[in-house]
Amino acid sequence: MSKDTQLVTVKGVMPTANGCAVFLGPETRTFVIYVDHSVGNSIRMTLDGVKKERPLTHDLIGSILTGLDARLDHIVINDAREGTFYARILLRMENELGKKIIEIDARPSDSIVLALQQKRPIYVATTVLDGTEDMTEILERVLKQQADESGGEESA
Repeated sequence: MSKDTQLVTVKGVMPTANGCAVFLGPETRTFVIYVDHSVGNSIRMTLDGVKKERPLTHDLIGSILTGLDARLDHIVINDAREGTFYARILLRMENELGKKIIEIDARPSDSIVLALQQKRPIYVATTVLDGTEDMTEILERVLKQQADESGGEESA
């Protein structure tokens, strides 16, 4: 990509009272996007490699893309306004008539699930990243607490 975007990874998904917190960022920084429980669970299941008995909506979209011979190229979390994040899904199609790139407006939560399922990169606009609070310490503290709690259960 360009200087205007940075590659990010999903660093963690934590349940909250109203949904899930998805922690993302480059190596040096972490920001959070809040999503509803169902999408948070889809992200967690995809990260954990959980196979589903029946296809969920994100699985269906992936199958449709495959059927249309389209490929998810990447996603970009491109804007944030008043606590709401926005994203774009970039699809690549190629056939005997030529190449085409299609850009689709989407919720970041849905975009993240699709990118993870298709093993495609997730980018964030530098301006969006710069406008977020760094949540690295909070994520590390929560992960440590979870590790301590699970370690305590195993030794009990």
